[in-house]
Amino acid sequence: MKTKTRIAKLEIFLLLTAFILFGSCAEPENKVTLTVTATAYNAVEHQTKKGNPGLAAWGDRLEPGEKAIAVSRDLIHLGLDYNEEVEIEGLEGTYIVKDKMNRRWEKKIDIYMGFDEEAAKEWGKKTVTITFNKIDRPDDQFSSD
Repeated sequence: MKTKTRIAKLEIFLLLTAFILFGSCAEPENKVTLTVTATAYNAVEHQTKKGNPGLAAWGDRLEPGEKAIAVSRDLIHLGLDYNEEVEIEGLEGTYIVKDKMNRRWEKKIDIYMGFDEEAAKEWGKKTVTITFNKIDRPDDQFSSD
């Protein structure tokens, strides 16, 4: 009797272990991929807010070297909101949404490049794919509600 109980407990343990291992290996299904226009901007007055070029729309102070982006407001309504992490095709690392663009822009991101205006000009204007995690919110397109 004790042997059957031990075998049953061992089987349950192995099943639970397998479930945990295989469940943690699955890719998350909450990734959103979009194609957008990407330009670049700098912390200089003729490109940003007069008198305070390092100040982003949500009140953050941008620092040269920081991997930050501004997003068009339609992307915010799609779920790409303040402090979201974004991967940008063609660039290494993760960028953080720290700024928002004028209402006239759609499906667009602006990559922050500190004071390096030459790097921003070199980047120019490109069509890129961005990827970010979907976070369910009642007001965005990707919500499951």
